[in-house]
Amino acid sequence: MPDVRTRSSWLTRDVILLSFCSLFADVSTEMLYPILPLFLTGVLGAGGSVVGLIDGVAQATQNIVQGFSGWASDRMQRRKPIALAGYLLSAVSKPLTGIATAWPMVLGARFLDRVGAGTRSAPRDALIAASASEEHRGKAFGLEGVGDNLGAFLGPLIAVLLLGAFRVDMRVIFYLTIIPGLLAFAMVLFVREQRVDFAAKAKVDINLRRFPRAYWKYLLATGLFCIGNSSNAFLILETQSAGASVGNTVLVYAGFNLVAALVSYPTGFLSDRLGRRNLLLTSFAVFFVAYGGFALTVKVWLVAILFVCYGAYQGTSALSVRRSPPISCRASCGRAASAGTVRSSG
Repeated sequence: MPDVRTRSSWLTRDVILLSFCSLFADVSTEMLYPILPLFLTGVLGAGGSVVGLIDGVAQATQNIVQGFSGWASDRMQRRKPIALAGYLLSAVSKPLTGIATAWPMVLGARFLDRVGAGTRSAPRDALIAASASEEHRGKAFGLEGVGDNLGAFLGPLIAVLLLGAFRVDMRVIFYLTIIPGLLAFAMVLFVREQRVDFAAKAKVDINLRRFPRAYWKYLLATGLFCIGNSSNAFLILETQSAGASVGNTVLVYAGFNLVAALVSYPTGFLSDRLGRRNLLLTSFAVFFVAYGGFALTVKVWLVAILFVCYGAYQGTSALSVRRSPPISCRASCGRAASAGTVRSSG
């Protein structure tokens, strides 16, 4: 089999499979995510602080685990088995939310789900990087981002359809998330992993001096940004508190993800030409405008518009920092560059 890096086409079989994998995985996640804050506050009687706690623990868990999964995949020189384990854990843990009778049970289910999400992230990105030549990786990640964000758009729509048209209980929706989760797992099964030619470390490399100064500047900037950022769960609650119904709140969230999906591929395409830093700065500008609007208005229609437009930040920021390093680079380093973007689901 010829080395994938010599191919002129970036649209490889594995890129397509992994894009569908991200689509199904996000359908599973986003069937649950927009109704989870409403389930916690409306059914279990939890407060907004509990919603923030659960989402914060979930995001922190994912960010921590993905660093170790990148190291593990480097040491094994295998990406696919670790990615498969992560997708399977996420698929089987989401339905556990449906049996929760108190918020700590939801916290446990979300923790397991995000362990799975963190486990799969680095090896999946390395698989994508190995599936397209270096000059076309922006487009490859852009297509995966389309699948990711399109799934994030379809998931809430499915939840609205089940809630509204079929009057399905929220708990049943949590159970049904296992179906697209297992489909995502199945997509990875058919991926043909490319051999990565480098010598893996025998232990975790904690020599911080091997990272360039530009990398530390990036971590500092994104770290400061993340301190001031908040969870999308609070925007969901804000939309409902402004007067939107449960169904309309989920639809607004679906619109947010649709905008993110629509800008994902153009962002990946432009990042190959204009550079990632300029696009990342643009996404930050969108963020500040949107959040400034959230602080200044309580009108439901304006909150909805801001939330939907905020999807431009999501789609741009996620792709503008996900340019993978050369194939010889460690997966953990490649994923560390993308850990700065904040996404509360996926």
